Amino acid sequence: FGPQKHWLKNAGAVTRLVAAGWTTSAIVNLQSGFPFTPQLGYNPTGNGDTRNPIRPSWAPGYNGKLYPRTATQWFDPSAFILPYVTVDGTQYGTFGNVSRDSLQGPGLKELDLSATKNAHLTERVGFEFRAEFFNLLNHTNYATPNPVVYTSATSGISPTAGVITATATTSRQIQFGAKIKF
Repeated sequence: FGPQKHWLKNAGAVTRLVAAGWTTSAIVNLQSGFPFTPQLGYNPTGNGDTRNPIRPSWAPGYNGKLYPRTATQWFDPSAFILPYVTVDGTQYGTFGNVSRDSLQGPGLKELDLSATKNAHLTERVGFEFRAEFFNLLNHTNYATPNPVVYTSATSGISPTAGVITATATTSRQIQFGAKIKF
């Protein structure tokens, strides 16, 4: 827009001041979800290793929907059982059969946009206006859900298993800036 451009090349001074000299840029961030591991909130093996939480076992015959993909239930915790209960009820401190990083968390989608207007007010004085939009579409990006399926051997499935309690990004943010250059 403006002199030596395709549009508004013959426009008046006020129209050129408003319409010409704009620059836009955008950043699009698309990510698949990070893998994570379902786990127990206690250590039934008694091995003392606090760095590698014990995993549950897959529930035999489970045929439900593993990923409801809601904030209140990202994954179905009933797909897992405690790893050490045998048919006769005897409890042994064993490891579960769920592999590490077997579940996938929520993905991320974000669009950031900026628009900058440069104008010459006089021969020596310039003006720059800037508008920046972060998460322009205001898309909710969930954080990883609570991976703890069982908090103890006797409590049953944790009520917060698979629940998402935070977001990975902020909501839409807009900021403006202006400067005079001389």
